[in-house]
Amino acid sequence: MIADYIWPISMLLALVLLLFSGYAVGFVLAGVGIAFALLADVPTVFLSMGVQRIYSGTLTNWLLAAIPLFVFMGLMLEKSGIAERLMRSLAALAGRLPGGYAFAVVVIGVVMAASTGIIGASVVLMGMMSLPAMRAAGYDMRLATGLVAASGTLGILIPPSIMLIILGDQLRVPIGDLFMGAIYPGLILSGLYFTYIVLNAIFRPSHMPAPPQTDGVPVLHAVLSLARDLVAPMLLILSVLGTIITGVATPTESAAIGALGATLLAALTGGFSFGAFRHAVFETTKTTAMIAFVMIGATVFSLVFRRLGGDAMVADLFHFENVSPYVTLAMIMALIFVLGFFLDWVEISLVVIPIVAPIVASLDFGMPTSDVILWFAIALAVNLQTSFLTPPFGYALFYLRGVDPTIPIGTIYRGVIPFVLIQMAALILVIAIPSIVLSLPHSMR
Repeated sequence: MIADYIWPISMLLALVLLLFSGYAVGFVLAGVGIAFALLADVPTVFLSMGVQRIYSGTLTNWLLAAIPLFVFMGLMLEKSGIAERLMRSLAALAGRLPGGYAFAVVVIGVVMAASTGIIGASVVLMGMMSLPAMRAAGYDMRLATGLVAASGTLGILIPPSIMLIILGDQLRVPIGDLFMGAIYPGLILSGLYFTYIVLNAIFRPSHMPAPPQTDGVPVLHAVLSLARDLVAPMLLILSVLGTIITGVATPTESAAIGALGATLLAALTGGFSFGAFRHAVFETTKTTAMIAFVMIGATVFSLVFRRLGGDAMVADLFHFENVSPYVTLAMIMALIFVLGFFLDWVEISLVVIPIVAPIVASLDFGMPTSDVILWFAIALAVNLQTSFLTPPFGYALFYLRGVDPTIPIGTIYRGVIPFVLIQMAALILVIAIPSIVLSLPHSMR
């Protein structure tokens, strides 16, 4: 049987080896695809299909225009200083209690996830604002770093999420349904983080003590400051998500509203300047180019991989007689979790998901295929969130290490373990109770 699939197996091995070599992912994907097309004597004219797919699926895809707009929105919000003021208001209010700074970090993580969705910016910003305060208060740095890294990755799940846009494009699922389906899982995951903090505050208060003395800010003043600082991001979130969910605007149009709103907020708060605008445009262009180039490379790789029998190989790998479909789904999720140790969510979404999605769609879960794909997509989003936290290549870990190089990387690794387990618990809940994902999209139809 292995001999029947020697070409696709060789492609996968070559892909893994070259990814570890440090070459750009887009070059690796496209290069491996073209090289094996030549080695396997695939007709050159077949590759012209890849050009057509790249043009129609990536370069002229109106939906993907939402990606640079959402990236720009997040970067402009970062420049507006809203998150910094919100953190100060939360710290003044919650920092009086054991675990107060930890609660503030999770709240900021949720707000930034729903308003920016930029993982690197969220982790770096929260790390810079919260780690010095938590260290001064005597927090266990394993807990502190794990909490900042995990809270900063909520933007990959809570809409508007760039990953959900790409998954919707790959799986042909309406973005509005994906955004609605992700709301409850995102809130559940945030709630599990809160529960973990509460348990630590009760049973291990020495790991997250209250500051020895407060700054003397009156409670009423702290509450009013918090309410004031929440107004702007909440209005932006409601304007973006509300127009998508209600069908008033497409995701791309809503992203444009968000980009304009973030720019106006930056101007009103004094954070707008030509330098800030130039930086936001430059970073948006880099991020968008990276995603687009990976999509182009993944298109070439997937086209050749399927031509050489890769899809049949994967189908045989997950084909079991008289086995519950949940067992097959669990194996697929386990594979994606392991791949998250070594690959970024972009590569997994663009290379692996299109291959395994038809397998999941063919399984009988007792619900319509459209619901199965929607449920599967959100479960994937929860699963792929762990790829930011799992060593050796978890990006959130290195973002955090860059914020404070004095923290040993081993401390950060140990700190994220409880939060990876919490994410796995959330994944199990989503798989075991599909209504967590499906109830809100169904109620809006």
